[in-house]
Amino acid sequence: MTNVSPATFLGSIKHRLEFLYGDEAEQCIKRLHMLFGRYEVLPIEEKPAPHWTEKDSILITYGDTIKKEGEHPLQSLHTFAKERIGDAVSGIHILPFFPYSSDDGFSVIDYRKVREDLGGWWQITDISKDYRLMADLVINHVSQKSIWFKDYTKGIAPYSDFFIEEDPETDLSGVTRPRTSPLLTKVQTETDDRYVWCTFSADQVDVDFSNPDVLFEYLDIIMFYISKGITVIRLDAIAYLWKRVGTNCIHLPETHEVVKLIRDIFDVVAPHVTIITETNVPHDENVSYFGMGDEAHMIYQFSLPPLLLYTLLFQNATYLTRWAKNLESPPANCYYFNFLASHDGVGVRPLEGLVPDEDFKALVDSIPEQGGLVSKKANADGSESPYELNITYFSALADSELVKEKYQIQRFLCAHTIMLTLQGVPGIYIHSMLATSNDHEGVKTKKYNRAINRRQWEYDELNSLLDDENTEHAQVFEALKERLKIRSQQPAFHPEAPQKIYSVDPAFFTVIRRSHDNTQTILSVSNVTNEPQTLEKEKYALPLNRYDSYENLLGEDITASKEPIILQPFESIWLVIK
Repeated sequence: MTNVSPATFLGSIKHRLEFLYGDEAEQCIKRLHMLFGRYEVLPIEEKPAPHWTEKDSILITYGDTIKKEGEHPLQSLHTFAKERIGDAVSGIHILPFFPYSSDDGFSVIDYRKVREDLGGWWQITDISKDYRLMADLVINHVSQKSIWFKDYTKGIAPYSDFFIEEDPETDLSGVTRPRTSPLLTKVQTETDDRYVWCTFSADQVDVDFSNPDVLFEYLDIIMFYISKGITVIRLDAIAYLWKRVGTNCIHLPETHEVVKLIRDIFDVVAPHVTIITETNVPHDENVSYFGMGDEAHMIYQFSLPPLLLYTLLFQNATYLTRWAKNLESPPANCYYFNFLASHDGVGVRPLEGLVPDEDFKALVDSIPEQGGLVSKKANADGSESPYELNITYFSALADSELVKEKYQIQRFLCAHTIMLTLQGVPGIYIHSMLATSNDHEGVKTKKYNRAINRRQWEYDELNSLLDDENTEHAQVFEALKERLKIRSQQPAFHPEAPQKIYSVDPAFFTVIRRSHDNTQTILSVSNVTNEPQTLEKEKYALPLNRYDSYENLLGEDITASKEPIILQPFESIWLVIK
């Protein structure tokens, strides 16, 4: 339970505002009171914090991934979720559904509107009545076509001071970049030409959080979203938020302080709301956004997608086991968000240091063989290096005709079973649920790599494929649904329940999850190879009594006295051992 007095709350807020804005802090406090009044919220003691259990999982999708003629896509999505997915997931992350000019929604023109071609706010609110709803706050940048930026070019306050200008002669080579495009973009204002800061693209102009007006604009947007039923706020590209020339402009102390400030506000006026940070960076940098349990409630487990992809492509669980074994549990009431695929590609920066350089290169080099693409980032020395693998996860796990014909589905399900086993809240990208293959036509039409994993399905066509049990779409969809439902009934899979990783054999990934009250223990073992493997329980000191029979939640029960225990290619077992 959150138990913060208004005085304590305001003291903490004031401290953070002083760190960020110095003498302007007092005025910011007054503005904060005005903001609360606008949305009729007040600091209240003892409200429940965000609560996640084994029953929770999130579907990740665009608002128009499923389209039905004569119907708004948000309505089609809602109907599909209720009729096809049901309670197999508890939440839905609808990727940016606002008017935009580029990057499939991440260059926002108007934060307070729903795209007319998708539907309206009433449909967003309707979905929130059936599912916990996650939405993006694209907080680092805004579209050049937004009113904010148009007013900036005309010198109209307050937006005339919303953006970061810089002299093109300034040495900015040390700035960390996720893209290869120029950092500064030349724009024409009514008085002269200016150069504005654009971390991601010329159309995505970074806002200047050193101006408190910018902070309060976004705080107002957040409160507006909450009023519409959104209870999970995803802070997009948050790592790059604060800029200071002479630094690398990533993970700056001020950036962390802004996240903590938002958390402080939520803790007392909207404690049911979860903050999740999107920071596609190496693991140690990523987990820094937990702070001391006072920052993000949830962070993406960005190392998992490339590491698990490597594990299954090269049939070697050594590095995955080593990483998972050294993984620290999050602070209390904080969670990992485990996922394998998303609207973006598979980021490879979070793989740095987890596998040898030659294995890193081998993984990257394997992607074009599966019909995928590789996106690169610019480095300080002027070179480029791999940043992201653009491929559907389903296609990525079909690296040979042998696997494609025999084991692609099994290997794909193995990947997701491992993900569902690990400590945290699982997220499933809709194209993984649907076993969507690479959309090369989409890349050709849209002319950017990430379109390969953003196919739009026609509603009736999709339902027809899912009705046919012989299609790979139906087989994957039903299997993942079933595993999600099974998982949701196991207290050992509570996102905060402890886990123990066993170093067994490169062929196996092995983990034990135990419920907090010790009423349930589950041993999960996955064969990550395309050959049958014998699990030698005595050799690996697994906690199995040779005289007992164990319920296997994913198949036939296993009697430990019957030798040997053999796992088929890419098979996973969930044994209830207590």
